[in-house]
Amino acid sequence: MKSLQTTFFLFVFVPLVNAAPPIQQDPLLFYEYDTDVTMGSLTQQDYEIQSKDIRKDGTNTSLDIFLRLQGDDSETNAQPTKDTNLPTCLLCVCLSGSVYCEEIDIEAVPPLPKETAYLYARFNKIKRIAASDFADITTLRRIDFSGNRIEEIEDGAFSKLLLLEELSLAENRLLKLPVLPPKLTTFNANQNRIKSRGIKANAFKKLTNLAYLYLGHNALESVPLNLPESLRILHLQYNNITTITDDTFCKSNNTRYIRTFMDEIRMEGNPILLAKHVNAFSCLRTLPVGTYY
Repeated sequence: MKSLQTTFFLFVFVPLVNAAPPIQQDPLLFYEYDTDVTMGSLTQQDYEIQSKDIRKDGTNTSLDIFLRLQGDDSETNAQPTKDTNLPTCLLCVCLSGSVYCEEIDIEAVPPLPKETAYLYARFNKIKRIAASDFADITTLRRIDFSGNRIEEIEDGAFSKLLLLEELSLAENRLLKLPVLPPKLTTFNANQNRIKSRGIKANAFKKLTNLAYLYLGHNALESVPLNLPESLRILHLQYNNITTITDDTFCKSNNTRYIRTFMDEIRMEGNPILLAKHVNAFSCLRTLPVGTYY
């Protein structure tokens, strides 16, 4: 009897019960670490909004506008300085009267700001100095062209530089010296190809402030004439000097004459025995450095 009741219940009542709907679960959301960007599927609305920002060429218009706005701001805030309009100051460093153009492979003297006092153009490829290079720059006090390839200096290239005190043309390819400005205190032409005929007889005579003269490692056959009384240091080492006279440094007609300022003369590396020319050094406080025996 009980088995019949159970069977009747299953056939009559169970079909009337509706299946429960599945439990609704929220989709899982994933985030990039340390960002606020949700990584998941975009809704249709999001996709349409982003699609409007994409041009046919694949560029993003919103990003482009943003960058342009940033560029406008930077251009508005930038204040041009006095020298930035000059091309030289884009290649070189221009700083409070000094111009540094070192090791940038320039082949000519660059145009300079008019207030330039110090020019450093070492280790470049400059071959020639023209008279026009410094025609408008009268404020120069120091020029350094060491380590270039200078072969020619036009007449008058330094004639207007009345304030120039220091000039270095060391390690170039000069065969002769230019006319030097009158107020030089230091002149360096070491390691060139200068011969005695490339130095005029009165090249140094009027340089009454010249204290340091460097002509070592050239091809001089004799000591330059008419050296000024102001000289303290004279370097003539490693040339081809073979003769010295009693008037080279001293005055043969004045036995009391003394070169009071001369502190150092270097003549080593020349094919001359200095011991054979003792009278040539009688006015000096110290003997030149060189070969005596």
